[in-house]
Amino acid sequence: MEVFRSLKSRNFRLFFYGQSVSLVGTWMQKTAVCWLIYRLTGSAWLLGVVSFAGLIPSLVLAPYAGSYIDRHNRYKILVQTQVINMVQALAFALLILFRYYNTNWIILLTLLQGIVNVFEVTCRQSLMVDMVTNKEDLPNAIVLNSTMWNFARIAGPALAGILLSTLGEDVCFVLNFVSYIPILICLFMMKLEVPVIHKSDTSIWVELRAGFQYISHDKDLLSLLLMLTVSSMLVMPFNTLMPMFAKDIFHGDARTFSWFESAAGLGSIISAIYLARLKPGRDLIKVLITSSLIFSLSLLLLAYSGWLPMALVFMLCSGVGMMAQTSAINTYIQTHALPAMRARAISYYIMAYQGMIPIGSLLAGAAANAAGPRFTVFVEGLLGAVSVALFVAYRRRHVNDVSGPDGARQPAI
Repeated sequence: MEVFRSLKSRNFRLFFYGQSVSLVGTWMQKTAVCWLIYRLTGSAWLLGVVSFAGLIPSLVLAPYAGSYIDRHNRYKILVQTQVINMVQALAFALLILFRYYNTNWIILLTLLQGIVNVFEVTCRQSLMVDMVTNKEDLPNAIVLNSTMWNFARIAGPALAGILLSTLGEDVCFVLNFVSYIPILICLFMMKLEVPVIHKSDTSIWVELRAGFQYISHDKDLLSLLLMLTVSSMLVMPFNTLMPMFAKDIFHGDARTFSWFESAAGLGSIISAIYLARLKPGRDLIKVLITSSLIFSLSLLLLAYSGWLPMALVFMLCSGVGMMAQTSAINTYIQTHALPAMRARAISYYIMAYQGMIPIGSLLAGAAANAAGPRFTVFVEGLLGAVSVALFVAYRRRHVNDVSGPDGARQPAI
């Protein structure tokens, strides 16, 4: 099928299958951690702190990770990060099995996972071009990679909701540890022709500066990264408040919370299928603007929805918009950045995406404590709409024309 054309590449197919299982376990653990923290403390602030700990390394370390990966064997780094994450999952499982419910340790282990993931995600994204045999299939592989992540976002929370309400938290953490076995087996089965990395005489800090100068002087890429930065800090953190919607507003339990996560994940998969079917040369900027407006409108409607099924519909719509927004930016950067700068460009994408969410999570948690979750989500939707208007104005003023994936020049908007 056209939508799965990149799976014809053996290496990408192995990675796709192995990572799909691992990510389901990761989302099970994420859901279990959020529910555990809120069950133990009842604090929206601590929900924000946990999200902050897991993602703040992306803000601090992403540019360094991009420069480091450009200088080393990406395949070896990917294997090493999976092993470290497996050890972290084992430590988390033992902590919960022995009923050592220490908030500080939970935050510390979440922080460790966040640090490792900065290198893992940057490495995985920049290695995608080496996994795909036909380079024309790269945009499709990028979208399928996002689809895999969002499928896990459905299956993981759904399974976690069932397990949390039946067998308890222990099982979620143990299964996450076990889920790393398939991805490691698949990685060892891959036969990648990774370009030989020659030892550079240039300091990594010089390359860091070169990466920053490249991004800051390319107003085309810069406009997308600025848009993503605003969205990640002021709009996407709405998801941090979903335990409050599930428990306090709709008087549900862990399974209700998993419905919210799964609804957003289902919307993301719907969006991913649409993006995977796009042909090369399609204007991703228009896709980005449309999806951002869908995302913002869905939050405005979700904020004051009084009926659970309708709230889940709006949650699904938020998944459609958020997935298309982030995937369009990711695909655009990977297909437009200079090859020598690809890992560094991706690292700034990760910094703008994952690095800003923890700051926004703290702001969302504090705002929800002060003004309530409904008003906070409404304001986030409003800010999303404003950011779209500013993005369009910025590109019209600073970006005259941009290159399409096929190298042809085409209007920016």
